[in-house]
Amino acid sequence: MRILLATLLLLSGSALAAKPPPLGADEAKPPPLEAALPNLRVGPPPPEGRASASGSGFVVGDGRVLTNNHVVEGCARMSARNSAGARVLATVLATDPRRDLALLSVPVGFGPVLVFRDSPAVARGESVVTYGFPLSGVLSSGPSLTTGDVSALSGLRDNPLHYTITAPVQPGNSGGPLLDAQGHVIGVVVAKLNAARIAQMTGGDIPQNVNFAIKGPEAATFLAGRGSPVQHAPSEGAELRAAQIGAIAHPSVVFLQCFK
Repeated sequence: MRILLATLLLLSGSALAAKPPPLGADEAKPPPLEAALPNLRVGPPPPEGRASASGSGFVVGDGRVLTNNHVVEGCARMSARNSAGARVLATVLATDPRRDLALLSVPVGFGPVLVFRDSPAVARGESVVTYGFPLSGVLSSGPSLTTGDVSALSGLRDNPLHYTITAPVQPGNSGGPLLDAQGHVIGVVVAKLNAARIAQMTGGDIPQNVNFAIKGPEAATFLAGRGSPVQHAPSEGAELRAAQIGAIAHPSVVFLQCFK
């Protein structure tokens, strides 16, 4: 029986069906941009009103943020909030629906650039960390860190663009970085398996800890083709604790909101 990929995957950037959170719900009086980040070159103000969906992204170049295409698809406007609390308008520069990636423009100085891993090759069983903003308006308004492993070197139905990971992800994690034990980017969180659908197919068996990330080299190729090459470094030496990896990611991961 042929089953469409869309029925098996729950894209983790989808809007919450009940009540989308208002922009800046956790910040009654956001600080001026210059006070939040003195080196930020202030751009246009962020959109006002209620967001229809939210997701995550991370800084890959000065004034450049990477996220998923499905996070920005259909949005009339996007806003981005960094770790200092600065909220700005984010402009979509390029998208790649096949890879499910999008490149956004934000003001220069919005956050430090995360470094991609260039060697060694990712292996099954490696420890990984995700960092992003799941279930905004339901869980913590701040970022969340989860840990897990690379369980397979391909995705659903041997999709060569993806890794399968055990680190839990939820709606809103889409577009956040997948980091290795040295704090280098090895992927971009993209989706989770639709457990309810699989349970229907298998007569009640519910899969656990099956989630997906776009491979780092695919993201690097997309960015290089859009004039935004990534910074690379080898992953060597002792493994860091999850809290240390989170400290590396924190100033670079941004909260994104979609306005339709």
